[in-house]
Amino acid sequence: MTGAAASADLVRAALSRVQDPEIRRPITELDMVRDITVTDAVARVELKLTIVGCPAADRIERDVREAVLAVPGVDAIDLDLGVMTPAEREALVTRLRGVRSMPFGPGTLTRVIAITSGKGGVGKSTVTAELAVALAARGLTVGLVDADVFGFSIPGILGVADAKPTQVGDMILPPVAHGVKVISIGMFVDDRTPVSWRGPLLHRTMQQFLTDVYFGDLDVLLLDLPPGTGDIAITLGQLLPNAEVIVVTTPQAAAAGVAERSGLVARQTGQTVIGVVENMTGGVFGSGGGDEVARRLEVPVLARIPLSGAVTAAGDAGAPAVLGDPADAAVAALSGLADAIAARPRGLAGRSLL
Repeated sequence: MTGAAASADLVRAALSRVQDPEIRRPITELDMVRDITVTDAVARVELKLTIVGCPAADRIERDVREAVLAVPGVDAIDLDLGVMTPAEREALVTRLRGVRSMPFGPGTLTRVIAITSGKGGVGKSTVTAELAVALAARGLTVGLVDADVFGFSIPGILGVADAKPTQVGDMILPPVAHGVKVISIGMFVDDRTPVSWRGPLLHRTMQQFLTDVYFGDLDVLLLDLPPGTGDIAITLGQLLPNAEVIVVTTPQAAAAGVAERSGLVARQTGQTVIGVVENMTGGVFGSGGGDEVARRLEVPVLARIPLSGAVTAAGDAGAPAVLGDPADAAVAALSGLADAIAARPRGLAGRSLL
């Protein structure tokens, strides 16, 4: 092998450690790196981005330059930036996603957890967002679908209210917030525009979020369901009968019956209720609600999360509280919930052991 050829191999090896920040795969695996030659200590690299105006272009170019210039014997880089043809892009989409199907349905290796509540205003979305970030901080690969189409709030809580997904062909790449890949209808409509959709359109939207959005290989997929037992809860029960369900309620005993119904609807579609989270524990909200819902559904109380100004302020600022003061009682409770979920064994029913 000549010196130039050896240097080209070293350059390719260095580029194999550069990831596309949206797809989260090495650019060499994505066929983005084409020709590499090294002549007189100058590396010429032909690089093809997935789409015109790729939002990650600057970062990819910077990472490529840093990686190549760190190769011994390379003093300069001549980077030829181009864009994939429609045929090349379609081939990439097909290879990444395979035949379009429901990737998180029965048989998936991803743990699917739906967070539900009987009524609004119980802090369900905050619990979901904080849990997602806490699980990602523990090294898990986490995706989050904001299925609360009418009252979407996840983008704001995670600080990506202005983020827009990138579309590669008919594949949607979700923004990443605090290590969590997140998709929400709020990323496609104006924040002040009300969403007034009926059943069939809601069904298609949820199906598209689960099939057209490229999450890659996930350890956990969380779904923030709208409150109640309406169309979306039923749709997701049909699409994801393998999902586990966590019911969020308040300490008010009067809320128990409403929260119980959301768990019962989940069971009717084959989903498994794994526990209850009592949010806003203490203070003026009374007591006993979480225990009563857990008793009725015959599941454990997974966490009791006290009222916390820090959590409220964190949600308003788009900076999850679980990344802040671990001594805060609510943060400690949320972290404990993440530990309990991460440690919970997966059921193997419906999964191939081969």
